[in-house]
Amino acid sequence: MKLAITALLAGSAAAFAPAQTGRVATDLAVSELELGVTEPLGVYDPLGWLETQPESFERRRAVERKHGRVAMAAVVGTIVHNNHIVFDGYLSKSADLKFSDVPTGIDGIRAIPGAGLLQILAFFALVELAWMPASKYDGDYG
Repeated sequence: MKLAITALLAGSAAAFAPAQTGRVATDLAVSELELGVTEPLGVYDPLGWLETQPESFERRRAVERKHGRVAMAAVVGTIVHNNHIVFDGYLSKSADLKFSDVPTGIDGIRAIPGAGLLQILAFFALVELAWMPASKYDGDYG
């Protein structure tokens, strides 16, 4: 009986083992231009900018990488705010506005005083022009 159970377990374990196939040669020669390209589609360039403006391709790639990172941070901020995780204290003492008083969703931007919105825009300009410039192509923004 023990032999039958052992044989059954060994046979079922073999069903989950990877199939043995012959060695397949792969070419690892990758064009720097085609990094991130999906195989059957090729380079997606509907406006033809790679043909007309090839010198700006690396800048566009760097800008897309940077904006993707900013978008990921914004999503995390939205998830945190929508789960009512807030800072203690005031967003604006002069307007008597606490962080907990800011509504969730798009109405939250309307609750921020004008001076606060100007500070946010000034921070965006600092990030865009000095801290994470689009001319930094390696993607290492610190």
